[in-house]
Amino acid sequence: MCEECAYYLYDEEYEEYVCDADMDEDDYGALMRAGFRSCPYFRNGDEYLVVRHQL
Repeated sequence: MCEECAYYLYDEEYEEYVCDADMDEDDYGALMRAGFRSCPYFRNGDEYLVVRHQL
């Protein structure tokens, strides 16, 4: 799921992919307890989704 998210970016400093969503420590804790069943920060990173929908 994260691989498709627009917030999943490569961080050159850490040399790995990280979640770049704007969340605080409490939000992150709640997300970890939920077990990634449904991420409230997920944003589809497919730039062409809107275009395909319009066709």
